[in-house]
Amino acid sequence: MRKFILATALILTLPAAALAQATAPNPKVQPTTVPNDAILSYDVIGLKLTNSNNEKVGEIKDLVMENGKLDGYIVSVGGFLGMGDRYVDVTPSSVAISYDSSNKEWKGVINATKDELKSAPEFKYEGKFKH
Repeated sequence: MRKFILATALILTLPAAALAQATAPNPKVQPTTVPNDAILSYDVIGLKLTNSNNEKVGEIKDLVMENGKLDGYIVSVGGFLGMGDRYVDVTPSSVAISYDSSNKEWKGVINATKDELKSAPEFKYEGKFKH
């Protein structure tokens, strides 16, 4: 009976072990240090974006990553209290993010009006990008 239980447990863990091996990163951990001029996703997600006229035009809701690199920001535009939000994907180079040390806050500036962002192609959270 004991052998049967052990054999069953082994058989049940094999698919999980095979899946873990197929998707596991390099097993050797490579510690690094965070550069002083780096920005953490924690500080970016939820960041309000203004334009050069200091008008609030949107908010960064998500990051688009491809091959381990930042490929875009999902920006929420329009909407009120989370209702009617429209999402657009913008390139990282179109957003300037900086830290205002005197006010101890992050700032995001984009060279666009709210109407320009509203007229950009819409990104939808669906399929594999569904939350």
